[in-house]
Amino acid sequence: MSIQEISAQELTRVLGPSPDEPDADGLSVWPRSARPGPDGDLSVGGVSLAEAADRFGTPVYLLDEREFRDRCRTYRTAFPEADVVYAAKAFLCRAVARWAREEGLGLDVCSAGELALAVTTGFPPEKIVMHGNAKSPEDLRTALRLGVGRIVVDSTSEIARLAAITPAGTRQKVMVRVVPGIAAGGHAKVRTGTDDQKFGLSITDGSAQHAVTRILDQPHLELVGLHCHIGSQIAATKPYVAAVRRLVGLLARIRDQHGVALAQLNIGGGHAIAYRPGEESMNVSVLAGRVRAELEDGCARARLPVPRLTLEPGRAVVGPAGAVVYRVLAVKRTGAHTFVAVDGGMSDNPRPALYGVRYAPRLVGRTSAAPPRLVTVVGRHCEAGDVLADEVALPGDVRPGDLLAVPAAGAYHLSMASGYNLVGRPPVVAVSDGIARVLVRRESLDDMNRRDVGP
Repeated sequence: MSIQEISAQELTRVLGPSPDEPDADGLSVWPRSARPGPDGDLSVGGVSLAEAADRFGTPVYLLDEREFRDRCRTYRTAFPEADVVYAAKAFLCRAVARWAREEGLGLDVCSAGELALAVTTGFPPEKIVMHGNAKSPEDLRTALRLGVGRIVVDSTSEIARLAAITPAGTRQKVMVRVVPGIAAGGHAKVRTGTDDQKFGLSITDGSAQHAVTRILDQPHLELVGLHCHIGSQIAATKPYVAAVRRLVGLLARIRDQHGVALAQLNIGGGHAIAYRPGEESMNVSVLAGRVRAELEDGCARARLPVPRLTLEPGRAVVGPAGAVVYRVLAVKRTGAHTFVAVDGGMSDNPRPALYGVRYAPRLVGRTSAAPPRLVTVVGRHCEAGDVLADEVALPGDVRPGDLLAVPAAGAYHLSMASGYNLVGRPPVVAVSDGIARVLVRRESLDDMNRRDVGP
């Protein structure tokens, strides 16, 4: 499809605003340190993307340390009297755990592996929350051995299992994950606040209340509060306000039935970020004001003490801090379609295949005067669904050897990466003040071969 065949509306959608409009460079979804450079280059954290690709190879993931830290501080400022807990599932490595700790955040982990990595960095275990809908015996034993601050109970069977292995003379602090019956999230597969999915215990059918009763009967468990997580990639504040309202109602029923006023309320994370110019993201300050108002008003009406709030942002902290650079391997025109194939794909970013997510790749490392063409950027894997960006505008002369950079790549890329086709996972490089340093090295063929111990 040529530039003449793209409508003005379509051009705005895929290219962003015109040069006379805000965000003419399309940098609104990049880290705030992103700057256009000479010869079509782009720098992040003072580091040239083209030079990073040459130095570290491609694909390469860059993580802007200052952006990550600034976003931690944004949450701390908006919620000064709350516990802000970084959701490690979005992306975790030792450096990220250290950054979160130094910025005063706690940590939310979902496995013994995430927990052990965090503790080896010196992360205080009492500031760690353990999650999981199906925690293994090893997960629970590790959490108890290392002394995590809170374990979020996700099923009634977990209550007896946890109580049985809690050491005599100790009490483990727990919360109950509640399903508030709220549908919110950017895709059906990430809506976790409704009764038709695997997480939590329902208010509607009484299972949440039953779990509370069972925990209160366990001498080795200390129920400290309620937890909910309603979904991911949510830009509106209304679902969170509704969740707070329903959980305060449950807190009141627990007080009336058991005479216990629980001291903590965790409303999870799931705050949206923009992946392409013009998309909505969560306004953290607005969220803070509305959640705080609902919590205080609801508790006043129910004559409850206001519980301490906990939030678990992950994507909203690390997502916009990340970018990935690929190298073009092939350009293929098939009928009316142009496919631009790069040297990564669904093994390092499965989100487009899972959720149909759309990104905004851009050519870096050279300038082009060619008019834009709508193309589909695809990965190198043996799967028709290995599509990184469908129907995006790139210069019409894009060719093998070119570099394509993708913003908003810090969350749920490498944390969900796979070994498909034994390609190997890319490295993660921290950038800050013009300095680039490897945080996670590239996975080599030797790394993968060492796991294969068969004859």
